[in-house]
Amino acid sequence: MPQEPEILLKEDLPTSEAKWVSLKKIYWSDQDGKQRTWECAERTTRASSGVDAVAILAVLRSESNAFQPSTVIIEQYRPPVGSFVVELPAGLIDNVETAEAAAIRELEEETGFKGKKVLESSPLLVCDPGMTTANMKVVTVDVPFPDKLEMSAQKLDAGEHITVRIVELTKLAQELKEYGKKGFVIDARLSHFAHGYEMAQRIRQMKL
Repeated sequence: MPQEPEILLKEDLPTSEAKWVSLKKIYWSDQDGKQRTWECAERTTRASSGVDAVAILAVLRSESNAFQPSTVIIEQYRPPVGSFVVELPAGLIDNVETAEAAAIRELEEETGFKGKKVLESSPLLVCDPGMTTANMKVVTVDVPFPDKLEMSAQKLDAGEHITVRIVELTKLAQELKEYGKKGFVIDARLSHFAHGYEMAQRIRQMKL
């Protein structure tokens, strides 16, 4: 039976031992001409496209209306925050692929679902620009089913532990609130989408 993950130790990491990130000191001049410095973290794995990673918003739908339009979210333990995080499927972009190709690949690897086509690809996004140079795109992928929704096997790498959940889009915001009550941490990109979707529905119905 799998055991619960836990943080055993935290220690400073020498730069020479860092595999995925590095620390940078930036020298810059502000709008008043004053010279300043800044510290940030930088990925060492950025693809040739200039984009580090991709998050995938999968739109699961039935062509026979057997189920309501839904999306797929995942639960994954994230050591930096020492907690299980509820998030969109996501991953780093390989050096020879586009964000859109990475989205199709990562979606199938992490969830088993095969995207039919890309519906939308966001502009370049940053999540914590005061802390890191990391960037990404959010790619919306169409995942149609002839009738009922069918689950497929994940294609996880050794050591990956990802739980897949399917949630109706209209119930996503409430589902994330329930996750919060259970002690899960909610990924900001997923939270922003869920609450934006909920707000759009409320505005449409004029129930502010």
